[in-house]
Amino acid sequence: MNAFLEPGMLVRHPDQPEWGLGQVQSRAGHRITVNFEHAGKVVLDGRVIGLLPEDF
Repeated sequence: MNAFLEPGMLVRHPDQPEWGLGQVQSRAGHRITVNFEHAGKVVLDGRVIGLLPEDF
């Protein structure tokens, strides 16, 4: 679901819009670490949530 994600990409969490824009820090298997503007660093399970890439 999130196989396209790479460190540095900008994303949004579809269920947490208040977290703001996030930058992917790392992806190890299904674990994705994202640093969000208003939520800080969050580790997500990529099997559970599909992050939305931010259009440039």
